Amino acid sequence: MGNKQKKRKIQKKKQKEKNERINKSLQEGNNFEKEMKLLVLGTGDSGKSTFVKQAQILFKDGFDEKQREVFKQAIRNNLILHMKLLINGVYDFGLDLSKSNEKLAKRFLEISDRTQPDQQIAETISKLWEDSSVKEVFDRRSELQIPDTANYYLDAIDRIVEKNYRPTDKDIVFCRIPTTGINELKFSVQEHPWRIVDVGGQKSERRKWIHQFDDVSMIIYVVAMSEYDQNLYEDENINRMYESLELFDSIASNRIFTRTSIILVFNKMDIFEEKIKKTDPKICFKNYSGGCDFEKAKKYITKQFIKVVKTKRRKVFPFYTQAANSESIKKTFETIIETVLENSNI
Repeated sequence: MGNKQKKRKIQKKKQKEKNERINKSLQEGNNFEKEMKLLVLGTGDSGKSTFVKQAQILFKDGFDEKQREVFKQAIRNNLILHMKLLINGVYDFGLDLSKSNEKLAKRFLEISDRTQPDQQIAETISKLWEDSSVKEVFDRRSELQIPDTANYYLDAIDRIVEKNYRPTDKDIVFCRIPTTGINELKFSVQEHPWRIVDVGGQKSERRKWIHQFDDVSMIIYVVAMSEYDQNLYEDENINRMYESLELFDSIASNRIFTRTSIILVFNKMDIFEEKIKKTDPKICFKNYSGGCDFEKAKKYITKQFIKVVKTKRRKVFPFYTQAANSESIKKTFETIIETVLENSNI
């Protein structure tokens, strides 16, 4: 190992030790530097909680065993819920299952949603997942309330139902558990204490946001770019992108945040890129005329959000990412941290 490599290794070790000292102090309630408070907002299922989970992996020690156990139960329950949604989708779309799967499907719908799948249930799910009609429903999932990551878990069902199953970080990142209440993540980066605050995105949760509005260094607003053709869980008559745009407008126009810069995170870009090949954003934006062109649609949607911010002096920083992709989110976080520090009076 050369001298430069040794020097970098020593510097990295010292920085890590310093970060650990600051993290310990944060837990004990002490403050060394000005805390950088990032308020993460967005509608339900925008991916903001996935964003925060990635921060926990990047800047903390990931998830402890107690947290992994909670996610294990949720992941196994979701296998039941996802397959039920798919089966009901088959019936809603007027599709036909194979004769053997038809009997399995009817019995499966009688299983309790809270059931933890055993090997027998896993075999049933696997057979149903192989049915062409079930696959077709998943391909049309934007017409229903079926998560984009359902196929990830269904493909891995044998591993998930194993007795000694321990969720991987990827399993946890993909797991959707609606945020209720307020979740905080404290950590240290670049010699500064940071606090990320994640609050529930569903309409019923938003009344709690006001209590987190003080001393915000930067707002991170997460938009699911792929949801332009989907409707809300809470109200299937409201387009998700419209709801996100209206919510962002209310945040951007809130007088409490007149001097607070905003980071706009356009999430799920990978899903958006696939969806745009088949579905014109005109379904959501009547004045859009770019057709199924990825770059034109990306530019147009970004503009719709940025123009909501009326004050020209106010800074808005757009980012494009895939919150479920560790490498993508790592690069995004690195840039966000630099952006926050550069635009803070510290």
